[in-house]
Amino acid sequence: MRKQLFFLFVLASVFSNAQTALHNTGNLRIHEEGTMGFHTNLINDGSFDENLGLAGFYGDLPLTVSGAFVPTFFDLEISNPDHVGLNTGLNTINNTNFILGNFFTPRAQPENYLNFIQNAFYTGSGDISKVDGYAAMTDQRNFTFPVGDEQQLRQLILESTGVNTLAKCAYFFEDANSPSTFATNFNTDTRANGLGAISTTEFWRLEGSVASTVRISWNQRSTINALVTDIITLNVVGWQKSTNQWVSLGSNGAIGDLDQGFISSSSFVPDEYEIITLGSGFGQPSDLLDLENYLVTPNGDGINDFLMIPELDQSPNNNVKIYDRFGLKVFEMDNYTNQFTGFATSGTIVYDKDKGLPSGVYFYIASLHDLGLDFQGFLYLAAR
Repeated sequence: MRKQLFFLFVLASVFSNAQTALHNTGNLRIHEEGTMGFHTNLINDGSFDENLGLAGFYGDLPLTVSGAFVPTFFDLEISNPDHVGLNTGLNTINNTNFILGNFFTPRAQPENYLNFIQNAFYTGSGDISKVDGYAAMTDQRNFTFPVGDEQQLRQLILESTGVNTLAKCAYFFEDANSPSTFATNFNTDTRANGLGAISTTEFWRLEGSVASTVRISWNQRSTINALVTDIITLNVVGWQKSTNQWVSLGSNGAIGDLDQGFISSSSFVPDEYEIITLGSGFGQPSDLLDLENYLVTPNGDGINDFLMIPELDQSPNNNVKIYDRFGLKVFEMDNYTNQFTGFATSGTIVYDKDKGLPSGVYFYIASLHDLGLDFQGFLYLAAR
């Protein structure tokens, strides 16, 4: 029988909203296969970093993690419809399971963040569960930050040329001209020659010392139709610290349309820029041709059970890539012959292998090497 160490700290007060707390001043440890469930605040003023089991934050009242020392958990889980506020940092070294509710970190205190160390990963992030504030990763090369605001997940995908000692990121749904937690503003009219309009809707703060590319997405809330009339001219832009102006961080191709899509930057060093966002200018002709949009319903009824692109019959030497709405690559195959049935083959986020990818809109890029052509389009996956 599986051993479990299960602590429940439950608030029961009919006269006030004050919460009790677990105050660790000694040496706590969750042993292998053990479970510790928090229904109250955690104040960590002792050792709490040699854990091997699961720490979960539950209940329906807001919780906080505070104290002089940063706790380190092996497996971490959140199922709290309000939030878990991090008034100190929180480390995880294996799996973080986002079920319901956000880990909230004050954006005015970027030293407090949810930190994914080395081989740490996560599952289940989405609009209803993510990091509302700063997330970080330690000793990893590539990472997808599960960040957003209270309402939406707005991931940033980082691909670095080397291992990052530390990189961290937060998303801001606000105007860069009047940011709420920065000592200065970032005037969108102060920009390098050739740049056009700069987003006044949203931006990301990314810190890291290793040359990297980023992939960021947009949706209808991003209102990029105020920036461009064609995504060909869309760019990733950053506020450069040395010149105090907006400059282009390049574009390795925008995928999507004016309502949704994603774009990759050229290589840059994040620490040389205060914030990054979307802008217009330096447009290049697109090498991607549009194909049809498809419906994939892998339910075994023999209709639309897999992604079939008829044009691939003309080019057996091909490559198909499929991305989610944030630009995370979830599937790739050379010499594709209808193998995509809703299951991921790649990506830094772990999906349930038995259930497959969640329902929603995905983007595909089909490269027909025999013909020297690249096509793009949308598919809608109706999961099982």
